[in-house]
Amino acid sequence: MEQFVKEFISILRYEKNLSDNTAKSYQSDLKQLLEYCMENKISDWNQIKSRTLAEFFETLRKNDCSSATTARYMTSFKKFFQFLEENKFIEKNPTTTLGRVKLSRKLPSVLSVEEIEKILNAPSTEDKSGLRDKAILEMFYSSGLRVSELINLKINDLYFDEEVVRVFGKGSKERIVPMGGSAIKWIREYLLKARPLFEKKEKSQGYIFLNNRGTKISRTSIWKLVEHYGKEAGLQKEIHPHLFRHSFATHLLEGGADLRAVQEMLGHSDISTTQIYTHVDRQYIKQIHKDHHPRG
Repeated sequence: MEQFVKEFISILRYEKNLSDNTAKSYQSDLKQLLEYCMENKISDWNQIKSRTLAEFFETLRKNDCSSATTARYMTSFKKFFQFLEENKFIEKNPTTTLGRVKLSRKLPSVLSVEEIEKILNAPSTEDKSGLRDKAILEMFYSSGLRVSELINLKINDLYFDEEVVRVFGKGSKERIVPMGGSAIKWIREYLLKARPLFEKKEKSQGYIFLNNRGTKISRTSIWKLVEHYGKEAGLQKEIHPHLFRHSFATHLLEGGADLRAVQEMLGHSDISTTQIYTHVDRQYIKQIHKDHHPRG
């Protein structure tokens, strides 16, 4: 059974051109199903019926699994069993009768402009690491990038004269995103004064943001430095990289930006994903009304 999963994941990566993170997500979900099958002495994908999957999802529900996670499992299973059916590895697809999960969309947390400013001002730019971290934080807020997009930026993706950066997002889709003046200033400073101190020519491969070994900075390091500067700024809340992306989108919409323009900048394939930020915007407006209206 496991071999079919390996083949499916391989096709996602090398034929469907899905990102490594997405492929790993499918792999993780199917691993859970494989474990469930082993526990229930199921040794062939043909043995899995709609009832089997319904029981699996009932187990998830009892374990207080969120609707978003349940929906992700369902998508993974449907894609996988479709692959098995198309290749005639199974006689009948058990996912055809699975219902859709109603998602309870959770509004993303956002930082105020003042909180963002405190974090951006937290790094000391007197040393190479502080200057690098300052450039990273400025880039996050200026362009609303995902962590994976930021760590994979290369020097030839920067177009300072045009004030834009070329980004490769999910599924290696390319998009052009504006960079603000402050981000440009600090990235230039970093490239001039700090990156040469990190760089090891045989290892750095043109990546913008490097670690002390001269290789591209890792996702884990980004999460740690963002959390660190949140504490340095004295903020009493959990700070993570996605907060910069959420705040980027929300602050643009609060300032009157067009929703489709924000969708393009964020790299969302579906505008409904971007529309969640209009709900955040409305929450902000309602709070302003409550705080300042005489009869709020």
